[in-house]
Amino acid sequence: MVWVPFYNKIEPVLWGFPFFYWYQLLWVLISAVITAVVVYKKTKALPSSRKPGGAR
Repeated sequence: MVWVPFYNKIEPVLWGFPFFYWYQLLWVLISAVITAVVVYKKTKALPSSRKPGGAR
């Protein structure tokens, strides 16, 4: 995403949107999915510090 000349073009058009716009939006969605998966995997494996029954 940093190297803009790579995707600074109009063709191919997808649903009327030039490549420049839909390529960036695609990476926003991909990044959100990757972030969600990584956060899920990192947080589900954490042990709970609370004991059952509310006791200390």
